[in-house]
Amino acid sequence: MDPRLPSSSHIIAVILLGALLSATTNGVCADEPEWPRLDTRFTSIHYQEEGDLEKFYSRIDYGPRHWGIKRLFSSSSPKNVQEAIAKKVDLLFERVQSILGMRKKIDKVNVRLHQEENQLHRAFYNIYRQKCHIRAWYRYKNNTVYLNLQDLDEGMLAHELAHAIIDHYLLVRPPRATAEILARYVDRHLK
Repeated sequence: MDPRLPSSSHIIAVILLGALLSATTNGVCADEPEWPRLDTRFTSIHYQEEGDLEKFYSRIDYGPRHWGIKRLFSSSSPKNVQEAIAKKVDLLFERVQSILGMRKKIDKVNVRLHQEENQLHRAFYNIYRQKCHIRAWYRYKNNTVYLNLQDLDEGMLAHELAHAIIDHYLLVRPPRATAEILARYVDRHLK
């Protein structure tokens, strides 16, 4: 063996180091701060403070009137805002899957709740090194939806969740324009 060439153990060490450096924590980029999170069946909602959950709950208008007759008469009512959010978000997720006809188990989708527009724009810049011109987005690389609590509704959340579902349902991710058409289809048929 040529002593100038790296050994297999050196190659493995370099590969492991590269994987470690590019790894994410709980689906969040390594350069993003670690926030408290609320886990639901289909999502992990990352928030900065408890008040963010109250705002999120009030902004997402998707509840009992959308649950259908079976869920309307179930005895399990939420005991606190976290349970109420989990029910709303999971119901919305299932509705998006139903609209798209894409029911398949996927990894939990991360949802990052930014408190205001400037904070959301800073997150976009930190990731893409470009100025942000959008209100919310989904990023496949870390399976994360980025939202602004001041500019949020159930349609926007459903749209971004649709991107996650589409990207993980199909064997090959569709072109951006195709995924956008499908996500807009969800917007129009949500209620």
